[in-house]
Order: sequence, then C-alpha cells, then structure tokens
Amino acid sequence: MKGVILAGGLGSRLSPLTKITNKHLLPVFDKPMIYYPLRTLVEAGIKDILIVTGGNHAGEFLRLLGNGKDFGLKEIHYTYQTGEGGIADALRLAEDFAEGGKITVILGDNIFESSIKPYVEKFIMQERGAKILLKKVPHSQRFGVATFSKNRVTNIEEKPKKPKSHYAVSGLYMYDSRVFDFIRELKKSRRGEYEITDINNQYLKEGTLTYDILKGFWTDAGTFKSLLRANILIAKHEGITTKDL
Repeated sequence: MKGVILAGGLGSRLSPLTKITNKHLLPVFDKPMIYYPLRTLVEAGIKDILIVTGGNHAGEFLRLLGNGKDFGLKEIHYTYQTGEGGIADALRLAEDFAEGGKITVILGDNIFESSIKPYVEKFIMQERGAKILLKKVPHSQRFGVATFSKNRVTNIEEKPKKPKSHYAVSGLYMYDSRVFDFIRELKKSRRGEYEITDINNQYLKEGTLTYDILKGFWTDAGTFKSLLRANILIAKHEGITTKDL
C-alpha cells in the first residue's frame, strides 16, 4: 500500500500567514502541520509516500523533510501541482506513483488522534473499491457529509447548507487503481474544482464504497478556527493544560 499526502493549494483562508510559507508548514503545537499526516501514514505501516505540493513555497518541504530519514523512511517522493484545481485534481498527479496498486490518500491539514492502521488493514483485505472514514462533528456543513444505513453509505453531499447528518467525511481516503479512471471522467463543480466527493460518489453508486467511524479526535487545520482547535487538541493530547501556561 502506498500513501499520498495532498499538501498543495494556496491556503488563502489562512492569509496573511500563508503569504510567507505553505499552509502545511505552519506550526500545530510543537511540530509543523505536515508532520502529522506523514506520521499517520508511517505509523500505519505505509512507507512509500508521495507528497503533492504547490505554490511559491514548495521547496521548503524538501528543506524540512528531506528524504524522510527522521521518519524512518528511505525516501520521500514529491510532485508539484499547478494552480488550485481541487483535491481530485491534485490526486491525479499520483497515478504514475501508484503503479496500479491501492493507495491511502490523506489531506495535509488533517490531524488524527488514533492510529489508522486497523482501517488500512481492512482495506487491504477489501477486494475492490474505496473506503472512507467518518467522524461525528458539530458543524458538518464545512465538509463532505455522509448518511449511512447499517453497513453502507447511502449519500455523500459536499458542504451542504442543510446537512442530512452530523457525520463528516474525514480527509483520509483509500482507493483501488480505478480512482484515476474516475478522475479522468470528472467535471468541475460549481466551485470550479474537481471534487473528491464526486469520486467517492462514483464508488458509492457501484456499491464498492465502505466506511468506518473514526475513534479519537479528528480535525482539519485549514481555517484560523480549526488551526486553533488543532493546536488545543494536540496540546491536551500531550498533557498540556492552562495550568502549564
């Protein structure tokens, strides 16, 4: 199983911080943001990793991470996304890297408390299709929102104004090789992007999309509020309280 970290985009929602660096290099407690998804993959046993980056500060990833030695890796692969075409457009760049095998994709601003290894192992055993990880959140309208019945997802809607559930699709996806065929068939959404939700819905329609409910906390860090939340969650996880300040 190979891993792909999507760390492109301009991070405009975090301007002016992102005028001087890539969003995914901003600090979350005591580490750069990109450390968290990278460690999530490595701890799950995924050692062959591609980072998709972009913007004016892409070279800083190489300066920070190098070949991945500090994470127990022999090397890290890098590729460059031009512009902001959406998550699915960034994933398109990983086709050659995937070499026809299954991949785990994680967004560079997503932070998971618990190990994803059990979910990865289940997907390895899954004959075909895709897997998403869901988490109940208070403001699900910020994300792709899933509804489900028993053992199957029944609907996924991207950033709905009136969510049908409180279960958000986290920024970690597992796909078989057909994901790149689906990407080639995509059309831009009303937001002018190639949406990962459209990919997930393709698997849903053919009945090969599975899901699990995440344990532990999960958050993105792509807005000022969620970046603050991520810092607080990690600090608490490390045993830091207001009494220590």
